[in-house]
Amino acid sequence: MTSTSAGSDQPPSARSAPSMMSSASRPGRKRRAGRRTLTKLRDLASLAGRWVSRTAAPGQGAAALAPTEPPATQAIRTDRFDQMQWREVYDQAGALRELGQELGQRFDYATGLLADVWAAAYKASPQVRSAAEMDASRLINRQVCEQLLAAPEFQALRRETVGDPYTAALAVISQSGRLAGLLERTAEAQRAAEFAQQTRQAADEHAQQVAAALQAAESAADADGNVPAAQAQVLTDAIQSAELADQAAAEVGQRAQELLTQVAPGIQATVRAAAAQATTQVRAEKQAMAAWGIEPGQLQRMDFATRADLAQRLTGGRLSEFADLIGRFREMAAAERTRTLHGSPGEVVGLTLGDDLSRLTDAEIAALALPALRPLFAARLAERRLMVHDQHGEQPAGKGPIVACVDCSGSMTASDGTPYTREAWAKACALALLDQARAGHRDFVGVLFSAAQQIQVFAFPAGQPVSPAQIADFAEHFFDGGTSFQAPLEAATDILHTAFTTDRTSSGDVVFITDGQCQVDADWLAAWRQRKDALGFRVFGVAIATSLDQGLRQVADHLHSITDLTDPGSTRQIFQVL
Repeated sequence: MTSTSAGSDQPPSARSAPSMMSSASRPGRKRRAGRRTLTKLRDLASLAGRWVSRTAAPGQGAAALAPTEPPATQAIRTDRFDQMQWREVYDQAGALRELGQELGQRFDYATGLLADVWAAAYKASPQVRSAAEMDASRLINRQVCEQLLAAPEFQALRRETVGDPYTAALAVISQSGRLAGLLERTAEAQRAAEFAQQTRQAADEHAQQVAAALQAAESAADADGNVPAAQAQVLTDAIQSAELADQAAAEVGQRAQELLTQVAPGIQATVRAAAAQATTQVRAEKQAMAAWGIEPGQLQRMDFATRADLAQRLTGGRLSEFADLIGRFREMAAAERTRTLHGSPGEVVGLTLGDDLSRLTDAEIAALALPALRPLFAARLAERRLMVHDQHGEQPAGKGPIVACVDCSGSMTASDGTPYTREAWAKACALALLDQARAGHRDFVGVLFSAAQQIQVFAFPAGQPVSPAQIADFAEHFFDGGTSFQAPLEAATDILHTAFTTDRTSSGDVVFITDGQCQVDADWLAAWRQRKDALGFRVFGVAIATSLDQGLRQVADHLHSITDLTDPGSTRQIFQVL
């Protein structure tokens, strides 16, 4: 509701003002008070001088009224560019616009408060107008802004929002609940301030009437400065009315100021809590964006609606559970890429593929010790594809595209007692592989699979920008079906065959991540292996929270078993050789 009426919602001192002013319009009552009506112009002008000075322009006399600038309705000083940015944000941000409309139905000054809070968060050096410059009906807004800028919590928030219109708007939206409560609790003080403005305007109107009556008296005065009794009485009545109106305005204004002072501590506590809450939300969104590999520059180039939609997707629902794990995977992969290695030739610096039995990794030695794995070991030895310790001067063998096949069957929703699902682990690993591919100027393809006919391919060509929306699409897609190994491996092989025939790229890598167990057809396996050998790519099998399946053993050159979903480092060896 609009808080501008002078009815029952007004403070008692405010409600008394109209009767005080109405009594001033009764000349008979003033004469009964015993005041003598003056008739000399100089005496009348002296008595009226206090009121005329309010309306006369300096040096222009009683007849000229001073041009006055209307009081400000925005507490934070803004320029034309700031105002343009605010209008654009307000038009594009549906949540902000809905908030303004909802609060505006009850408080006609609410939208102005939202604009002020946004400007306080957005501007590099926000300045609060003085109380004297402000429209009295906006003094609550001014007080809120003053308390905001004085709060250390809001200064912490500003480190995230200055110069970013989107984040500043997010800060306003994040504070919406507390701002709405604040408006409710300060409603009485707001009504008092509005009524104080009304009574002050009434007092100013009476001052105008004094100036007009004095001008009429000047015109009617004779050469000796005598004013006819009728004009003198009109001026005297106007002066008495102005005195009563001024007294009423002073009383109402004092009461309004008392109420504003009373609500100040509550405003301070509320804005500090609101700023702290907004800081938490803004930082969480920024951290989530960074975890998903979305750079600040990309965000700045997005329009508000696109950015808000992306933020909602990445921080809400299932994807919000992925962010922490994705960030840890990316950090691990980046560390592997940026390690600075020093030493003489022969120093072990990583892992690679080869046939040097003297440099076998512990995993390969363990495989050799198991009779069931010895035939596979012998086959990889013949192909020079054993995992061996790399030495100084050697380079990883991986070239061509990296294809990540990610199981999206129903069992991947299990979390195995950890904060992360198997799906989250697999997709976090895949997105870290995307980073690895881009760092090596290699194509990356994500193949999501479940049952035989459930395949979804996401291609990220090298040298082309990565769309954040495409990353979100890749992470969100889930089939929740059964498990088939043959269909995704066929898709991966077709991708590598296309790359080979297009630019004769040698080799390539497939990382096959699953928690399933699936037997592959013997004839299919034989034909697939022929294609694989012809193209020369490697297959890394990653079994999540399950025993190494015979089907996975048959198709993978290198096997990794993941038992701890909280540990991205369990795939460190893969990132070292890709």
